[in-house]
Amino acid sequence: MKEQLNNPLHGVKLVDILEYLVSEYSWEELAENINIQCFKNDPSVKSSLKFLRKTPWAREKVERLYLKSIKK
Repeated sequence: MKEQLNNPLHGVKLVDILEYLVSEYSWEELAENINIQCFKNDPSVKSSLKFLRKTPWAREKVERLYLKSIKK
């Protein structure tokens, strides 16, 4: 438990992060900020979650954008 004290993503689900970003930015803006196909071609939360769960580098970019967004 002590490991997670300073982790701002602790307890935040990936689906919640993605839905927040889509509501803040839109799919088009997400695709401009993070260059991944699941945001460009027929985007959906379901397909994006599937990709992000299998692709650590893309998930890290999404998490960084989320953290940057909530600090504003």
